[in-house]
Amino acid sequence: MRSLPLPLALTARLSPVAVLACAGWALTSGPLTATQDTAAKDTQNTRSEKPSGPSTTAVSKTYGAAPAPCTSVAAKTITALVPGVKPAGKEIPSTDAGLRRTCSWNALKGYDYRWLDISFEIMDSDDAAQSSYTERIKEKSGGGAVPGLGNAAYSVVNLTTQDKQQTREGVVVAQVSNALVVVNYNGSDFESKKAPSTDEINKGAIRAAKEAVAALQNGPKS
Repeated sequence: MRSLPLPLALTARLSPVAVLACAGWALTSGPLTATQDTAAKDTQNTRSEKPSGPSTTAVSKTYGAAPAPCTSVAAKTITALVPGVKPAGKEIPSTDAGLRRTCSWNALKGYDYRWLDISFEIMDSDDAAQSSYTERIKEKSGGGAVPGLGNAAYSVVNLTTQDKQQTREGVVVAQVSNALVVVNYNGSDFESKKAPSTDEINKGAIRAAKEAVAALQNGPKS
């Protein structure tokens, strides 16, 4: 018998192999079972539900800007705490007046000197304000809580002496949602070189803080 040319012989020998290979592929890649079909659909659903990027949800803030501090306390309160002062007060320049504003009053009547500062600070969130509040009261030990003022409030009074002149200062820090209200109130008597009593300074600082917190709460929200 005459032998087939080499290309045709290879073709004849390889054809059954190709047929078997195709048959095997068809058998192994036949219709999906119910389990396989469900798994495939679950994988597709998982892929379609996967977020395309990080969440950009903004944190809700109760207060978006600091209120005007010089009008946050009644004129009669200012003149009672700082005798001889003009109630208008003086706002301290701020690097960001939208987030931090402070008003200051000070006067010398006779030999009695008084100084009052009221500040509003706006934080990014309630948690940030709470954290800042906690850190501040740690730095000012020896005080106590002020019930019913904002979410939390703290008051402390300290006495300092320089060149035999006493000065007593009261500080109240209050957290109100994502805002902090800070009051500093101090006084000296330059004749006796004594300072006002702890009770006077503490009550004065708390009085101013209560009015400042009320002004914040009654003002515009975000």
